[in-house]
Amino acid sequence: MATRPRLTPLLVPLLLLAGPARAELPVLQFPLACEPGRTCFIQYYVDRDPGPGARDYTGGSRAYDGHDGTDIRLPSLAAEAGPLGVVRAAAAGTILRSRNDAPDISVRETGLAKVAGVECGNGLVIAHPDGYETQYCHLARGSVTLRPGTAVMAGQPIGRAGLSGASEFPHLHFTLRRDGRTLDPFAPGAETSAPGAASLKASLWDPALHESLSYRAGSLLDAGFADGAVTMPAIETGTTRPPGRDPDALVAWARAIGLDAGDVQSLVLRGPDGRVLAEANDPALVRPRAQSLLFGGRKRPPGGWPPGSYTAHFRVLRAGAVALERSFTVEMPAARP
Repeated sequence: MATRPRLTPLLVPLLLLAGPARAELPVLQFPLACEPGRTCFIQYYVDRDPGPGARDYTGGSRAYDGHDGTDIRLPSLAAEAGPLGVVRAAAAGTILRSRNDAPDISVRETGLAKVAGVECGNGLVIAHPDGYETQYCHLARGSVTLRPGTAVMAGQPIGRAGLSGASEFPHLHFTLRRDGRTLDPFAPGAETSAPGAASLKASLWDPALHESLSYRAGSLLDAGFADGAVTMPAIETGTTRPPGRDPDALVAWARAIGLDAGDVQSLVLRGPDGRVLAEANDPALVRPRAQSLLFGGRKRPPGGWPPGSYTAHFRVLRAGAVALERSFTVEMPAARP
């Protein structure tokens, strides 16, 4: 889990912009060049619980205690380094402060103590009219080239997503504030919605984004096949090996985020004839889980892999109903004579 990021006080002091008594709410563009719900996903929302618990703007579990922003998850470091990882200004404004020299490495390797005081890592704060600010954290080292005082337009590239600061996975931490107080762009009002009744009509996101940003109580991050056992770091770094011709093993895998307590995951791998080759089942979760990896497979049969389509089916059951589901296939060619 990423900890609450911040920029240290040694940078330029907070700038408050004077505004009218009735401030005009900003209209926010999406701060990453990916497509929400398809090529990137909301991992965590702003924590709306004033006490030691945590709840998102719907009353759901997609937040953790004290989280002051929206975490936008990219599936891998490859996606982070490509065009999907471009960070963009959510609204027009002026760069207030920035950092560009924090190491670009996961705290899984360094530990949280190494990023004490620089949890935001590389990032920027942009000042907007009427006392609004947006903050962008965990950017790649060397990608933040715009200096404080520079004016930016909405949608303008301002850096690239990375792993700097208190980050365990490829994502952008985006925070909106007014006069130093955190606002939830999904629901800037004081109250949360009733669970299952989330609406973005009162959000600060551009209306064109409402459908793609609709609330998802869990998402399938990605899925695929490998020629052996898989791990979360290997998937994120793109070092899992896809099955080649007649591999020693065939393993199907799927990653989900934002699962709830009680969710039951299953993964079934079938051969070209429809017979089950492998099956993986996880017991019902005892608490919400931020991310999950499930995989199953089998070794190469003595006579080699029969040619054809091998299909895996991943499913999450929630209260007995299907919450997430996907089938994916890989073609196995005929063995060479």
